[in-house]
Amino acid sequence: MKTELIIRSNSSDIDFALLKDGKLIALNNETNGNKFSVGDIFLAKIGKVLSGLNASFVNVGYEKDGFLHYHDLGAQLKSLNKFIKGIVSGKIKDYTLKNFRQESDIDKNGSIVDVLKTGQNLLVQIVKEPISTKGPRMCSELSIAGRYLVLVPFSDRVSVSQKIMDQEEKDRLKRLVKSIKPKGFGVIIRTVAEGKKVAELDRDLQNSLDRWVAMGKKVKKAKQQQLPTKVLSELNRASSILRDLFNDSFTSIVTNDETLFLEIKEYLQEIAPDKESIVKLYNSKIPMFEKFGIERQIKTSFGKTVSMSKGAYLVIEHTEALHVVDVNSGNRSNKASSQADTALEVNMIAATEIARQLQLRDMGGIIVVDFIDMHTAEHRQKLYEHLKAEMAFDKTKHKILPPSKFGLVQITRQRVRPELVIKTKEPNPSGEGEVEAPIVLIEKIQVQLDRLINSNTHKKIAINTHPFIAAYLKKGTPSLQQKWFFKYKKWIKILPRDAYQYLQFEFSNENGEYIK
Repeated sequence: MKTELIIRSNSSDIDFALLKDGKLIALNNETNGNKFSVGDIFLAKIGKVLSGLNASFVNVGYEKDGFLHYHDLGAQLKSLNKFIKGIVSGKIKDYTLKNFRQESDIDKNGSIVDVLKTGQNLLVQIVKEPISTKGPRMCSELSIAGRYLVLVPFSDRVSVSQKIMDQEEKDRLKRLVKSIKPKGFGVIIRTVAEGKKVAELDRDLQNSLDRWVAMGKKVKKAKQQQLPTKVLSELNRASSILRDLFNDSFTSIVTNDETLFLEIKEYLQEIAPDKESIVKLYNSKIPMFEKFGIERQIKTSFGKTVSMSKGAYLVIEHTEALHVVDVNSGNRSNKASSQADTALEVNMIAATEIARQLQLRDMGGIIVVDFIDMHTAEHRQKLYEHLKAEMAFDKTKHKILPPSKFGLVQITRQRVRPELVIKTKEPNPSGEGEVEAPIVLIEKIQVQLDRLINSNTHKKIAINTHPFIAAYLKKGTPSLQQKWFFKYKKWIKILPRDAYQYLQFEFSNENGEYIK
């Protein structure tokens, strides 16, 4: 498997595209003016405290106040309050917690009015970015994520990622971390720490501890009239992607920004010095996303209908309450031995594409998938296991239920930032309204052409289409028409039709008869 990270930068924002074997699996955008990212820590003021909701609103400088529930306060709230007061008053000068005396934990089932007061200062961390009409979701159980370890202040617990299956390795990591863990901090050992040596873990831990100390200094400098103020920023998007996703499968990291190029090289020197050479500066005249085929994939992947191999396609609908995905077999040639095998084959293809779509669009909440009906328990189980395996690469917390008797699969996926929505339709050059992007039409032509060639029922095939599309199919060397000749060993004739609408096309046979 080959993984590439393509980073396109301009004056106002940065786009990140993650490709796996050339296929787009994640697309992110970071705006230079974005002040609220998951992981950011603010010194903020408590707003209204609502006993009925057992929650309070928090002013973090966003147009809508952040929301903080009692269960997100963290058991060590009293220790956190004491730490903040100690820094502001000047009594605490050592921010490493070495000599800090912790307070007792708050009651798990207590009331927020007993522990928080309106106007009180509190350190809060963003766990969910502002979405739609809602402000950010906050917590005061702080954590600082590193490459291998997550530092948790006011705790003494060491826990290991459940994705590390080897018990001996779990015990080894726990033993190592306990020997280097600073006093007053707990540690969560991440999956990528598997097999790492103590020196690498210690370096990562020290980096996180340095960030905590720097945060303490910012809290000290923060003036009461300047609150709320950000005291700790999450890493920039490029570094956070590399921190969370980087592994041995990465073969290329390309950016068109020299400053980012140097930053990424420096970051890779810390986490994977042997991979520093894969970072490249892009300086071609061809637009970056065009060169890597990303623009084309964006146009074909973000519409309501998503085409798949063998003529199958997905229809993705969004409602206020949930997302609905419908799987369709389309007009395809049936080479499977039975209808049941056909249904399984299409469903397996769809499961792979659905896992990609959830990650690509960053869809969160409840997702209901209507797969093609399967009447055997063996096939339903096979599909369920395949979907779980495809979703295993998704780092966002999710849960998948087995197919119901109606063939529905329910998925819940954590929503931490707004869903990525990209408009794929364009103004209609033939009149009013909008039409699908021409590149989507090319995908449809390709799918139907595959079906006709594989059916082997026509000696000659011609495509009748609008002159603009005909010109596009013939342009360049090799043109799409020439590529089809190399692929199918058959010349596909292209006939411009002035009477056709912009995105209209028809196939015809050797007798000039239209093929349905």
